[in-house]
Amino acid sequence: MRIVELEEFEWQRTPSTALDAAVRVDEIIRDVRQRGDAALRHWTTTLDGVASANDEAFSFRVPTGELEAAYHALSTETREALQAAADRIRTFHEAQWPEDFTLYGDHGEQLGMVWRALRRVGVYAPGGRGAYPSTVLMDVIPAQVAGVRSIALMSPPGPDGLPHQDVLAAAYLLGVDEVYRVGGAQAIAALAYGTPSIPKVDKIVGPGNLYVALSKKQVMGDVGIDSIAGPSEVFIVADENADARFVAADMLAQAEHDVEAGALCVSNSRALLQAVAVELEAQLATLPRREIAAEALNRWGALVKVDRLEDAIQLLNRVAPEHVEVLADEPERFLPDIQFAGAVFLGGYTPEPVGDYYAGSNHVLPTHGSARYASGLGVHDFLRRMSVVAYSADTLRAHTDHIVTLARAESLEAHARAVLVRREADNRG
Repeated sequence: MRIVELEEFEWQRTPSTALDAAVRVDEIIRDVRQRGDAALRHWTTTLDGVASANDEAFSFRVPTGELEAAYHALSTETREALQAAADRIRTFHEAQWPEDFTLYGDHGEQLGMVWRALRRVGVYAPGGRGAYPSTVLMDVIPAQVAGVRSIALMSPPGPDGLPHQDVLAAAYLLGVDEVYRVGGAQAIAALAYGTPSIPKVDKIVGPGNLYVALSKKQVMGDVGIDSIAGPSEVFIVADENADARFVAADMLAQAEHDVEAGALCVSNSRALLQAVAVELEAQLATLPRREIAAEALNRWGALVKVDRLEDAIQLLNRVAPEHVEVLADEPERFLPDIQFAGAVFLGGYTPEPVGDYYAGSNHVLPTHGSARYASGLGVHDFLRRMSVVAYSADTLRAHTDHIVTLARAESLEAHARAVLVRREADNRG
């Protein structure tokens, strides 16, 4: 891989909006809105190859027995690992719970903020290239911590007519028994608008392919969404003491996701970057998904030379990447200057996969520069804020003149009268 100077480097990550995909998504969503379950049967048969879905007796909801069987079919090691990860994720997210508060003003008024959980949430667990039970944990646990009582999990069916067994097992582990074997744009449409078999939700979370991302974008506004996620990416800041083997391994950990995944190493050491280039070739040779990883590095990989690591941090803040790793001496010293990233991993022994699976932080993160304004999934995403205001007659009397003045400045006389009528009532009383 070629080393580029900072002045030569450009990295414009933009999500794909393939026209044919957008047209198909629009067709599917309109069909599900109009025909409900009949449309789901058609698209599940057509796109997922589940012939039995055309049968009226076919149930989109996965029987609870299938969830339990999938869980008990896990190896002991996998079951224990999932449980340990779930416990750590739950502990981290329980610490995020916000506090209600009340302020008391000089005239006796009370102003407060209270938090309320969403009623019903839809979680999408992708299929396709692989199963991601870890994503089920990351999406469901924050909702449960927030107090969401109704959670529907959607995942595309495989050749046997069921979602991947590991996804079903993760659902069982978390106590989610409302699981549907529906995927793609039709799943998002069913969650957003409801069908006779699948009640609609208030918010949809979870990653997916291009069709899922475009579907979430289209239904946004009719229903809440977490984000429109793109392919994964990592931005590694490394000094001359970083281990080139670690850097290359971490770049490949992102590159193996997808040919659109991004992996950068930015360093003030040309020798380190040269060593990373050699390591990438060596490690690629034995990687099972080497063709995908090699294509990703060719499209979205880079080794960037900077004069100072501070320049790397400035570049990072412009790019606003999903994952940031700092492989440098005293990595904590850079944290105050890192302003825009989905998640930050400090030190040579904190590879990004610890966040994907086990540390406890959430791996559903903003991509494609959206860390400029967005954050990773958390408990707050499943809560609503409500402000609460309480005035007494004395408080309103003290504030009336200012309120009336502002209302009339905006030519809203009824607003002013709604306040004045109370003062007049007090005066008559």
